[in-house]
Amino acid sequence: MSSRPAAMAARVLRTTPVAPHMTRITFGGPELTRFVGVGRDQVVRMFFPRPGQREPVIPDSGDWWETYQAIPEDHRPALRNYTVRRFDADALELDVDFVLHGDEGPASAWALRAAPGDVVGVCHDAASAEPPADTDWLLLVADETGLPALSVILEELPAGHRALVYVEVGGPEDEIALATGPHVDLVWLHRQGVTAGRSDIVVRTLRQARLPEGQVYAWVAGESGMVKEVRRHLVRDLGVDKRRVEFCGYWLHKVHDDKRFLDEMQEMYAEMDEIEQPAS
Repeated sequence: MSSRPAAMAARVLRTTPVAPHMTRITFGGPELTRFVGVGRDQVVRMFFPRPGQREPVIPDSGDWWETYQAIPEDHRPALRNYTVRRFDADALELDVDFVLHGDEGPASAWALRAAPGDVVGVCHDAASAEPPADTDWLLLVADETGLPALSVILEELPAGHRALVYVEVGGPEDEIALATGPHVDLVWLHRQGVTAGRSDIVVRTLRQARLPEGQVYAWVAGESGMVKEVRRHLVRDLGVDKRRVEFCGYWLHKVHDDKRFLDEMQEMYAEMDEIEQPAS
């Protein structure tokens, strides 16, 4: 396994509202010269200050994971995964979109109060795998937290590629403009008052849908429980090859925060890692 790079400090330059419950934060700073942008759906690890800290303790030397683990627990920053919305290597600007859901999580609580000059730690990571050459159509599934990655995927979708897109949000006010065309079918799914992370509307809709014929490549991102259920439906119920399902759990509802669920998610990620690692 290759070594993970060290994290770097990034300062808030500005905040821009995207939707009632989403804000775009633009980061900058000289350390972003080490940031490597690799294109669509790129994950960025973000380190947020603990309560009482003005700035987080950033694992800025060696392998970030090993350094992070070595930080004493009472000083260790909160770690969350986000998607790069835009990276400008010339201007040294990094855009990340945050879903705002009050003080329920450290990232949302921080983003609600973010102001120019505030500091976080960031570390670049890989982008999603590319669909196999024999793919006939794409199935793209996300909740609000997957919207930034989905936006980039749709913007970079080659002309003529067919895609069926399902997006779960709270209501019509949470819909944002997405790049679509004649070959993209976009379906917004509203929770209608159901708490985020507890709705079954995505899986229920997929089970009732008449999906296109041909080889599918699926990309699924959002709350881990939803992601697991969608993957299970595709693989177990519809017989989709595991190698044709890319997924990422961006957040975890508290009802899923137990050892059994986390072990199941870890097994899923281990399977994906085995699939994506080339034979030696």
